[in-house]
Amino acid sequence: MPPRRRVPVDAGATAVRQWRDEDGAVERTVLATAVRYALEELAQRAPGRSVEVRVPPFGAVQCIAGQVHARGTPPNVVETDAATWLALVVGRLEWEQAWESGALRVSGHRADLAPYLPLV
Repeated sequence: MPPRRRVPVDAGATAVRQWRDEDGAVERTVLATAVRYALEELAQRAPGRSVEVRVPPFGAVQCIAGQVHARGTPPNVVETDAATWLALVVGRLEWEQAWESGALRVSGHRADLAPYLPLV
């Protein structure tokens, strides 16, 4: 079961559009809302607990069905910054490009989010 949403869908979608339309030049609160909404949206579309996606300092979610991890550092982790995450979410950046540039820190054989992106 996907986690309960904390960011209202309308507010989150608006924040993502604002980030996209203003080329990332948004207030920190808008950035935080956009990132958290996009993480929640990923968890809704790819429910599960086999991969942890982290966008510090704004949030993290577990997603993608498969073997569940319960304690310690998960074996499948994706970590990136807010700008990279949102660029992936809106389709401005391809997964492979982000990975090759070093903007993504990826571990584990299941930690490929390319089939789920872009979200918007």
